Order: sequence, then structure tokens, then C-alpha cells
Amino acid sequence: MSRQSSSVLSPYGFLGRSFIAFERVANSVAGHAGQIGLLAWHIGVACVRLRVSRRDIVRQLNIIGIQSIMIVLIAAALIGIVTSQQGGYQMQSQIPLYVMGSVVVESVILEMGPVLTAIVMVGRVGARITAELGTMKVSEQVDALISVGRDPIEVLAAPRVLAMIISMPLLVAMANLTGITTGMLSARVTLGLGQETFFYGAQLFWHNYDLLYSLMKALVFGVAIPLIAVHMGLRTGGGAEGVGRSTTHSVVFMTLTILVIDALFPPLFLN
Repeated sequence: MSRQSSSVLSPYGFLGRSFIAFERVANSVAGHAGQIGLLAWHIGVACVRLRVSRRDIVRQLNIIGIQSIMIVLIAAALIGIVTSQQGGYQMQSQIPLYVMGSVVVESVILEMGPVLTAIVMVGRVGARITAELGTMKVSEQVDALISVGRDPIEVLAAPRVLAMIISMPLLVAMANLTGITTGMLSARVTLGLGQETFFYGAQLFWHNYDLLYSLMKALVFGVAIPLIAVHMGLRTGGGAEGVGRSTTHSVVFMTLTILVIDALFPPLFLN
């Protein structure tokens, strides 16, 4: 082997450094996945044993679900308008306009409604959970709970995860309805497409399974987001700087997880 090729493959060469970096990333992801799985198991045990306060769940439902309705509806309304306008631009003089109904309905229900809602919840709820629990961790409030015999999983983690699981399908359902409605209104204003024609096109390619598929996505996203946020928050260290670092990593982790799950859904549930 020549000196040049050996230097490339050495730990200090380009390929060597690349393989080392990939190994570190793979080990980190595997470690996080294992810890998140263990966290999910402990939360499930706490729920089965009825050790989660209903008052805490209701309070988190208000924070996570009710207070997120407005931002989710605004985002869904905008995506419905954009989908309708872009579809109309591409279809003019080439495809019958009634197909616009199917384009808007299927795009919103199968993809844009669940994914956009999940992204909004990552920024509004996921980051908040990580920062909140991270601050409690570095300020030793979590240790104080343990010292008085309280389980942080039961007090802090389980109510937030359960509230997100309950809220997410409802928010996605409202986002779907809002996106379809604004898409229909936009098609009427910009393309002159009537309501009857819009829904005629929507029915041509509609499958009842599509709605279940959308809610399945919402449920999986509703599990993944709070689990990652709680996990990253409870492993925070290093003071205020550590809280910021954990929150940033958590948002990136949650966003990538949503995109990976979204990419896995079609081959698993549509084919």
C-alpha cells in the first residue's frame, strides 16, 4: 500500500476521521434510543400502576393542547392556501381543475397536516419541555423531588407525555379540517372553483383509510416528541449553557425523528 493511501485510511486521514465520526454518531443515536426506550417503559409502568396525577395531566393538557390550538390553526390555514395556489398554478390549461380538490385534501390529510402540526409542536412544546426540565435538573429541583421520595418520571415526565399523546391527534384533526377549508376557499377565489366541484374532485381519489393514516401519524408523533424532550431535559447538565445546548439538540433530534418517521410511514402503511 502506498504512503498516500495509507495516510488516507489512517485515523488521521480523511476516511479515518470520517469513519470515526460516523461511529460516534451511531453510538450516540443508539445510546439515546436505548435511554428513550427505558424512559417509555417507566412511564408505561407508572400509568398502569395509576401513579400519575390526573390534575397534572389536565394542567399539561391546557398548556400543551389548548394553548397550541391557535398557532396550529394559523399554520394549517396558510398551508392549505399555499397548496391550493401552487396546485392551481401547475394545473392551469393542462389538468381539469376539479382535480384540485383531491390535491388539497390528500396533501393536507396524508402529509402536511400531521407533519406541519408536529413541527409546530416541536418548537412550541418540545423545546419548552426540554428547557423546563433542564432548568429543574441543573437547579437540583429534580434531586429535591427524589430526596423527598417522589419519582420524577411520575411527577414530571408521565403527565407531559400523556397530555401530548391525547392532544396530538385532536390538533392534527383540527389542522386537517382547517387546511382543507382554506384550500377550498383559496381555490374558489383564485381559480373560480366552486365548492361542489372541489368536493367532487376530492371524492374521486379519497380512501377512508387516509384519515386513519393521518391520525396514526399524529399518534406516533405525539409519542416521539415528548419522550425526546423529556429525555433531553432530564439529562441536562452544565448550568444555563447546558440548558441552551440541550434545548438546541432536542429540537434538532425531534425534527429529524419526525422526518424519519414520516419517511417510514408510506412503505409501512400505504404499500
